[in-house]
Amino acid sequence: MSEPTGIDALLERVRSGYRRIAPRAAYEAAEVGAALLVDIRYAALRERDGVIPGALVVERNELEWRLDPQGSHRLPEATGHDLRVVVVCDEGYASSLAAESLHRLGLYRATDLIGGFQAWRAAGLPVTAP
Repeated sequence: MSEPTGIDALLERVRSGYRRIAPRAAYEAAEVGAALLVDIRYAALRERDGVIPGALVVERNELEWRLDPQGSHRLPEATGHDLRVVVVCDEGYASSLAAESLHRLGLYRATDLIGGFQAWRAAGLPVTAP
């Protein structure tokens, strides 16, 4: 059995496999239809802080089932493995693990938002209040 990794080392390893995206760049990509923003925060956080207009809400426990282009429970937005998905969590940690999971499903352009929803809001980008 191998040595335990620890979450910090795991995040570092996962993030080395793709390029993360900053809030402004994610906003611009979504605005022109070049990226699908997917908010994986749980309901209490969305109710407390609001949501990103136009972001698809898919709670973390359903993410792979909803975005797998070959899956029987996929959403209409799950159009193919080349879909550029930007996963958004609250602060940019859980989204890294989620993006890596999407990579394992073959969504090779999946990434996550640096700093998560909190960084998006701090950058002054659009938020629909709860």
